[in-house]
Amino acid sequence: MISEEMILSAVKDLFRDIEFTAEPAGLYDPLRYMIRIGGKRLRPWLCLTTYSLYKDSFTPEILGPASALEVFHSFTLIHDDIMDKSPMRRGVDTVWKKWDADTAILSGDVMCIDSYARMATAPSEVMPQVMALFSKTAAEVCEGQQYDMEFENEETVPMEDYVKMIGLKTGVLLACSSQMGALIAGASEEDCRNLYEYGFKLGLAFQVADDWLDAFGDAKVFGKPIGGDIVNSKKSWLTVRAFEKGDEATRAALAEAMAIIPADEEGKKAKIDKVMDIYRRLDVGSDALKEIESLTADALSCAAKAASGEGLAMLESFANRLVGRTR
Repeated sequence: MISEEMILSAVKDLFRDIEFTAEPAGLYDPLRYMIRIGGKRLRPWLCLTTYSLYKDSFTPEILGPASALEVFHSFTLIHDDIMDKSPMRRGVDTVWKKWDADTAILSGDVMCIDSYARMATAPSEVMPQVMALFSKTAAEVCEGQQYDMEFENEETVPMEDYVKMIGLKTGVLLACSSQMGALIAGASEEDCRNLYEYGFKLGLAFQVADDWLDAFGDAKVFGKPIGGDIVNSKKSWLTVRAFEKGDEATRAALAEAMAIIPADEEGKKAKIDKVMDIYRRLDVGSDALKEIESLTADALSCAAKAASGEGLAMLESFANRLVGRTR
């Protein structure tokens, strides 16, 4: 088994040394930029972790696919930022803001293609399963983004539909990452299935945690201003739960507050204060924390069916790092 320290070192080395085509620079510089501005590298980290349950060292057969997962994730962020008109990511200009939207679209496209080339370095004996899993996941992520955009035009969204959306937009790529490492390592179908469910449930917990942090977190820990979802009238787990939990008057007040389009910083603060007051009165923050704990427990229950001892401890450690910001 490969230690957690070795996994983290491999992830660091992988993205320190990653290369893209040199020319034309106007097409490939945005790829280098996206990788350089960093991130948690959760998906390759999880892929290498599940691979390590069955192997004693890393070889190119897993390093290429692991990098593909991060490159694909970065592609989705480039396009998401265009659709959301987000000017900043990780404290710096987004690709469309630094260059322009046309460049960002084209560079995002080639980044997606690059991810497939990296995934195609998987061992030939599992290549059909690897590419089928990756392609299915890629389509599902797009489906999740479409649902997310459609929800922006809906005053309320049923919790069942919201969970379906975050499962597609966030859960399936973590699930794919978790299964991918095991699949390439030669794990059994049952282990692959259980590790997929581990990643999927963890992805749901991660998104609910992200929603909670946007409202109740510390900006220094969260890495971006608090209340961004509220200002942008984005549907979050907290919003959906508040509409679900509140009486008719409260739902009307929340809908009115969420419909506000702030003209300045003072307006943004006023909108955040109105929505947060409703969140606190309904105690939806506590509900979210309970949901995070429940989903994490479900994830670890799936993990325990595929791993034990040191391996299970590593999967528990990964889960705690993922949702630990809410504790």
